[in-house]
Amino acid sequence: MTERGFSLIETLVALLVLGVASVGLIRATEGHVDATRGLEDRAIAGWVAENRLAELALPGSPPAGPVTMMDRRWTIAVTERPSADPALHAVTVAVTPEGGKAPLATLDGFVDRGAIQ
Repeated sequence: MTERGFSLIETLVALLVLGVASVGLIRATEGHVDATRGLEDRAIAGWVAENRLAELALPGSPPAGPVTMMDRRWTIAVTERPSADPALHAVTVAVTPEGGKAPLATLDGFVDRGAIQ
């Protein structure tokens, strides 16, 4: 007489395979979430840099210091140096998350400072 169905060993092996596959899927999902979070941070840092570069072109630009965007604090470093045109200054804006070590966005541009007499 032949029996039909799965034995206990076959069921345990199937559960083991399912468990290993689940762990792999969870790790892949965590990696995807981390990559998406990093992309989001870099995009926001780019917006902060663009805002600061635009603000530097305005008279009475805001003082240096941390800013808040999207419920996150960002530290901005601005480096300004003369260019070949005396009316323009080359500007580099670097944006780092508050407490971070490396900038997530760096933006180069020019700011009109008027002719130097």
